[in-house]
Amino acid sequence: MRLVVPDPADEDAAVTMAQGRSRPAWAEIDLAAVSHNAAVLARLVAPAELCAVVKAHGYGHGGPAVARAALAGGAQRLAVALVDEGVELRRHGVDAPVLLLSECGLDAVDTALAYALTPTLYSADAIEAFGAGARASGRRSAVHVKVDTGMHRVGVAPGELAETLAAVRREPMLVLEGIWTHLPVADGEHAEDRAYTEAQLGLFDRLVAELATEGVTAPVLHAANTAAAIAFPLSRYDMVRCGLGLYGYLPGGTVKAAFDAQAGGERLRPAMSLKARVVAVRTLEAGERPSYGRLRPLPARSLVATVPIGYADGVPRALFGAGYEVLIGGVRRPLAGMVTMDQIVVDCGGDHSVRPGDEVVLLGRQGDEAVTADDWAAMLGTISYEVVCGVGPRMPRVLVNRPDAPGA
Repeated sequence: MRLVVPDPADEDAAVTMAQGRSRPAWAEIDLAAVSHNAAVLARLVAPAELCAVVKAHGYGHGGPAVARAALAGGAQRLAVALVDEGVELRRHGVDAPVLLLSECGLDAVDTALAYALTPTLYSADAIEAFGAGARASGRRSAVHVKVDTGMHRVGVAPGELAETLAAVRREPMLVLEGIWTHLPVADGEHAEDRAYTEAQLGLFDRLVAELATEGVTAPVLHAANTAAAIAFPLSRYDMVRCGLGLYGYLPGGTVKAAFDAQAGGERLRPAMSLKARVVAVRTLEAGERPSYGRLRPLPARSLVATVPIGYADGVPRALFGAGYEVLIGGVRRPLAGMVTMDQIVVDCGGDHSVRPGDEVVLLGRQGDEAVTADDWAAMLGTISYEVVCGVGPRMPRVLVNRPDAPGA
């Protein structure tokens, strides 16, 4: 028997082959939802450009597929964290501008330039390395400079911004395209958070104005993530960098209220569903304690369904203690025992209609019921970003509703 391995560049073949061949569990990615979300956000922030943040494998959704869908919806640029992520986009035929959100290692400079990735710079060593690399390649490179106005993670200090920009301008093959910053509490729920964000924007505005008096300008100023783009319209400048919103979620009640006030009734749509199928069922008597630790006695004689997905796939053990329920047949059903590495067990109570092969929805909609990443985040004391990014790499991503599909 000959094993047929799909071309890794053929993303659709790869995900289709993976789904269901080894076990019936998969993450379903609705690319039409990504395009829709991009279109909603692009309209909301116009005339600023929309930069779709597709780092971390597109927040767990699949980088190249999400990038294409976002561009189809109206995004004009893309952003990633790593050179390897940008290279993956290029190898899948994505030719839109791709911004690196942090300085890369000096050993990756030539690769970044070869794949026409736009670097973010803030250190003398990186400026020198990119300048030398661009000269050696004979191709000019657009660059962005990041200033730290209060995130205190990466970026040049405000007092060193002018000197850093001067170093960039001394490199003949580097073109200053952007100056930017990041707003860590734009999604905050408290007056202190809003005041801090407004102070950051005030500092950024002052720095830009001071540079302009010296004749130093950049065509693309940007500061806003999803939260700021919605809750702080003055932060939109020339471009916004939207990540979470692209995937159908908003960070916090204040941002959601601001979105509702501005979006004219439009809604963002979650793009990821996490699904599996029942592989076994058994009837257990009241008091039996399924799974590791034997933590929960069944309250009554129950049908227990086994589903082949576990914490190695991004279903945290803590969901069991939080009272998490999956959907089978459009009905919410609790876990019967602790989440294990590869499997969960579900208490279907007295419903003996559940059979092997039935669809199980862990994230997403089934019938009139839905489970969202926000629901998981509330149970786990975390954020929806971590939920979707945590869906493991061994879970195949099945692409549905492609905006570029024939007839779409």
